[in-house]
Amino acid sequence: MKNLSYLFLFCALLVNCQSPKESTKKELSKPNVIFILTDDQGSMDVGAYGTKDIQTPNIDRIAKKGVRFTQFYANAPICSPSRAAILTGKSPINAGVPGNVSSTPNQQKGMPAAEITIAEKLKQSGYKTAAIGKWHLGYTPQLQPTGQGFDYHFGHLVGCIDNYSHFYYWNGPNRHDLYQNGEEIYRDGEYFPAMCYEEAATFLDKNQNNPFFIYYAMNTPHYPYQGSKKWLDYYKERGVPYPRNIYNAFTSTMDDYIGKLLDKVEALGLTENTIIIFQSDHGHSTEERAHFGGGSAGPYKGAKGSLFEGGIRVPAIISWPNKIPQNEVRSQWGIASDWFPTILELCGIPSGNHAIDGTSIANIIQAENAPEIRDTWHWNFGKHWSVRKGDWKLLYDPLDTTKKRRPAPNKPEDKLFLVNLKDDIGETTNLAALYPEKVRELQALYENRKKTLEK
Repeated sequence: MKNLSYLFLFCALLVNCQSPKESTKKELSKPNVIFILTDDQGSMDVGAYGTKDIQTPNIDRIAKKGVRFTQFYANAPICSPSRAAILTGKSPINAGVPGNVSSTPNQQKGMPAAEITIAEKLKQSGYKTAAIGKWHLGYTPQLQPTGQGFDYHFGHLVGCIDNYSHFYYWNGPNRHDLYQNGEEIYRDGEYFPAMCYEEAATFLDKNQNNPFFIYYAMNTPHYPYQGSKKWLDYYKERGVPYPRNIYNAFTSTMDDYIGKLLDKVEALGLTENTIIIFQSDHGHSTEERAHFGGGSAGPYKGAKGSLFEGGIRVPAIISWPNKIPQNEVRSQWGIASDWFPTILELCGIPSGNHAIDGTSIANIIQAENAPEIRDTWHWNFGKHWSVRKGDWKLLYDPLDTTKKRRPAPNKPEDKLFLVNLKDDIGETTNLAALYPEKVRELQALYENRKKTLEK
């Protein structure tokens, strides 16, 4: 009996004592997360979304291994508020970023430090966190990524930079903008997308035995269009017209670096345990510095800066091999602020008690027939606003940024623009005069929402 007792004691010690390797495996049971956010990419400018004239084989790889959304929306048609919504799970107004953060050096405004980011939530649960690429949410130390839950940061702080000189020069004096953990660094002549990949690869090497979160916010295909010679030649040889040719080249170059990142994850044996999320921050740009276009919204009206579908409907894909379906499509709604609670649910992390506006779409990701989680959503952009309920959408004083003009005469009665997206996905015909009761219904929804935001 004495020997039997010793045997039981020995077995218990074996069960309760973990080697460092076993502990690491336990930690790795938490999935890694890589959020790839592209910049000014058109609603349809991915092969998986039907484009015929841009090569995006690596983004298409994510779609083949995951779930692709056809009715996914940015929270705003411009950069800063869209990014704030992703990181906080809130509407831009509730996140404290209703418009673009100014590019003035050392100004104090940005996403408030008090906001709880997805990086902070994951970090509290043992994740290593990195922000690589574009920030555009603040400049002071407490507003930079390392003040917002990220262990590591590499990239630029303003809205865009030259990819070789790393200078911002769109207004005011030229100024250099390349930072690493709050310190300005100089790497003259090095290609920014390549540097971002190398930084991500190094972070992966160092943290492959820990659960990690990488916010991989690419500055592509945002202007200046600076694609590789390989792709510039490719589209020139195929006779793609200007400016589509140079936009395509930059987009395909971007796709190359996404491919390198996917290959690195695979080489480290992390693919099965890594959630990959891909999304554009909003529609393509038609600004002068973007050569007045190049991107495509396909059948949708509008582009960056517009609350028409082309400004806010974005490509969005999620993959997690063997944990979610592969090569499937979802037509249910999704909003970028939904990623915050969705990531937490997929990672098995409690969402906590603080209020957010997003709702987890994990059930929709898992099942094609899952019910919608909402039938109403609101957007604000300066004096412009929009509300959608079901297939009906009401816009106030809408601007079609693809044509640089309003779609109807700028008279008071024409400022309310009503469409039914089921019948008119291109938002071509204003139905406000035909359905005044629907206008009143949607306008009341907006006014009620506005009151809650003003409290």
